Amino acid sequence: MAIPYLPKFIASDTSSMVGPLLAPSSAPLSPPIFTQDDFKKAAAYKAVEFVHSGMVLGLGTGSTARHAVDRIGDLLRQGKLKDIVGIPTSKKTYDQAVSLGIPLSDLDSHPVIDLAIDGADEVDPDLNLVKGRGGSLLREKMVECVCKKFIVIVDESKLVDFIGGSGLAMPVEVVPYCWKFTAVRLQNLFKDSGCVTKLRTVGENGEPYVTDNENYIVDLYFNKDIGDLKVASDRILRLAGVVEHGMFLDMATTVIVAGELGITIKDKQ
Repeated sequence: MAIPYLPKFIASDTSSMVGPLLAPSSAPLSPPIFTQDDFKKAAAYKAVEFVHSGMVLGLGTGSTARHAVDRIGDLLRQGKLKDIVGIPTSKKTYDQAVSLGIPLSDLDSHPVIDLAIDGADEVDPDLNLVKGRGGSLLREKMVECVCKKFIVIVDESKLVDFIGGSGLAMPVEVVPYCWKFTAVRLQNLFKDSGCVTKLRTVGENGEPYVTDNENYIVDLYFNKDIGDLKVASDRILRLAGVVEHGMFLDMATTVIVAGELGITIKDKQ
């Protein structure tokens, strides 16, 4: 399956621009109009160039990672990749990979993973991430913390000056038991940052969103920078009732960003 306006990639430096997104030669002279999904697909396809036969792969979850999983399935069918083993980060990704014929396993059988490809909800200048707005943060973190290389694929809208800078949710997975008690304690942890917590719900009746692990998600919203992220991480994880949070700190080795000017590759220093 060919990607519309697939970029021409020419480099892969520590922080490099890799060519513009180019319109087909038959296109009119007016600039092509790219959608956010075009950028996601371009970043995903670039990331899959790092995949080689024989690898154990962490398969991410979400609208951007979906393109990478599709591409891996295409290359397997074409015979361009062989002997791939995928470790899915959610039930949804598991189902997608099965439908594409990607062989799957788990962390019990493969405790070290060669490469993981996944999206992110926020990326700060130090390549720290917010993930989990799709609800799969726990399994994503379990898989991606044991990767030799973790490639994050995003469109340029996901870049922020600081974690929480988008004003959108920073998810925390919590046990259902007394979740309100846990949510209040989380909010109090970051009251100096204007934190507001909200239980994630689904459907017209506002039923709690339930993760693949049968837990709830409390979303944290910040008005200001929360400061030292490692300190914040430790404070969250010390709360009884918290399972995991959506800050992925010092985990990404490479971030691939797609935008109007093309593809940028940023490597961890």
